[in-house]
Amino acid sequence: MLAGCRLQAVNALRPLTRTITCRASNSYTDPSKNQEPGVSTSPDISPEQREILDRALRVDQAGEIAANWIYRGQFAVLGRDPRVGPLIQEMWDQEKLHLKVMDKLQLQHEVRPTLLSDVAKAAGYALGVATALMGKEAAMACTEAVETVIGEHYDHQLKDFELLPSSHPSIPLLRDVIKEFRDDELEHLDTAVEHHSQRAPAHALLSAVVGGGCKVAIELCKKF
Repeated sequence: MLAGCRLQAVNALRPLTRTITCRASNSYTDPSKNQEPGVSTSPDISPEQREILDRALRVDQAGEIAANWIYRGQFAVLGRDPRVGPLIQEMWDQEKLHLKVMDKLQLQHEVRPTLLSDVAKAAGYALGVATALMGKEAAMACTEAVETVIGEHYDHQLKDFELLPSSHPSIPLLRDVIKEFRDDELEHLDTAVEHHSQRAPAHALLSAVVGGGCKVAIELCKKF
């Protein structure tokens, strides 16, 4: 679907600055596309396939909620820092876009949202504030740990989506959106490492705790 799209990384002062000629998520943010079948209809699929789709979108929406509140918490502490404040804001803005798209996907495919959304908000904000209070490097270590898990999670989802029918236009589009978001999250990971995440105090322990918490949250949101 996105065969004509090209993504070029450009060298710039801010690591998240990229030249993007086409993004799958534009289908959900461009009002002129609202009535297209790929964004307005859901496929007629088997119960097993529906479970794959429902579980994936429920977890992804919950993850974007948590990510938004992590960055909200970090920005509350470090937002005025001239070096990392703009960086946190930029990553947060990307997560806001991700959540907007996931909200639309949830409605399009009539997926029940997680019952744990309030928990995701509170836990995300607490994690963001706590790591930011530990210092800039710890805040970046939090991002590194979270995005490592999320990148792997999206890769696993893409394999699951191979079981969904490509004949309905929403499915190839969904795959492209997930690939786009995975690449965004991995860029956040790279940015965190570039900004010295691995210099954080007790980096290995912090990464294990944050990453482990993310994995537990993913499994809980699949069920609830």
